[in-house]
Amino acid sequence: MSSPLPKISIVTPSFNQAAFLEETLLSVFEQNYPALEYIVMDGGSNDGSDDIIRKYQDRLTHWESAPDKGQYDAINRGFAQSTGEVMAWLNSDDKLTPWALKVVGEIFAEHPEIEWLTTAYPMHWDIYGRATHCGYNGGYSREGFFRGEHLPFGHWHARGWIQQESTFWRRSLWERAGGGLDPSFSLAGDLELWARFYKHAELCAVATPLGGFRVHPAQKTALRAEDYSEQAKRAFLLHGGRIPSRAQNFVNGWLAKLIRFLQRRYDRRLNGLPGAKLCFHRGMEGGWNIMDT
Repeated sequence: MSSPLPKISIVTPSFNQAAFLEETLLSVFEQNYPALEYIVMDGGSNDGSDDIIRKYQDRLTHWESAPDKGQYDAINRGFAQSTGEVMAWLNSDDKLTPWALKVVGEIFAEHPEIEWLTTAYPMHWDIYGRATHCGYNGGYSREGFFRGEHLPFGHWHARGWIQQESTFWRRSLWERAGGGLDPSFSLAGDLELWARFYKHAELCAVATPLGGFRVHPAQKTALRAEDYSEQAKRAFLLHGGRIPSRAQNFVNGWLAKLIRFLQRRYDRRLNGLPGAKLCFHRGMEGGWNIMDT
C-alpha cells in the first residue's frame, strides 16, 4: 500500500508582476494536487495584481496585499501561515512544470530519508512562458556546494546553481535550519538558506524538470546580477565555504570520480567523497529509485 501524498505548502511573494502573476498561479492550480496549501503574499501592488489574486481567492489558503519589508519578509510571513509537511516558494514571474507537485509528493511519500529535493534539469522560461533552455547539471553534493560548485553566474569553479523555483523541503528541515529566510540577504536569501540546509541533510535531485526561472527585462536577479553574486559569495563564506585552487579542484574532481567508480564496482561505501543523489522513475513498475552517481 502506497503512502499518502504529503500536504505541500507553496508561498508566492508578489509585487507589481501582474503581467505574469496569473500564469504563475495557474501553473500551481492546474496540477490538481490533492493536498495543496497555496498562499500569496502581495506587497501592496498598484498594477492590478490584487484583482488577479481576488479572481482565484477561493482556491487560495490565504492571501493578503499590504506593504512589506521585502520579498523574504513576505515569504517568511507566508510560511508562518502554512501547515504543510513539504514547503517551497514560487516567485510571481516563475512557473512550475505541469507534473511537478505529484512527482515531488510521490518522492517525499516513498522516501522519508529525503529531506530536500530539487531538479537535475533546471529550466528557463522566456517572457511568453515558453521553455527556452533545459540542461542536465550533474546533481549536487554537500562537498561540492562548499567548494563553490553551485555559486551563481559561471565562475570557473561553478557548474550550475540550485534552482530555487524547483526546490522543495520538509518542514522539519526548515525548523532545524532556523525556520526562516535571512532578510539581510535581500537578493541571495535562497543560497544562504541552502547553506544552512546542507549542514543538516544532503540534497537529492530528480531526473525531470520541476520548475523554471523566467528571463525577462525587468527580472530582479538579472538586473542586479553582480549584487546577487556578491551576496551569494558572502553567504557562502559566512557558512564555511571555501573555493579551492584550480589544481585542487581538478584533483578533487578526479578523486570523487575514482571513489564513485570503486563504490559501484565493489558495492560498498568507501571513505571519501560521496556522489550526488539522483531520483529516477522506475518506468512501467512505477515509483522512484535513489541512486548515487
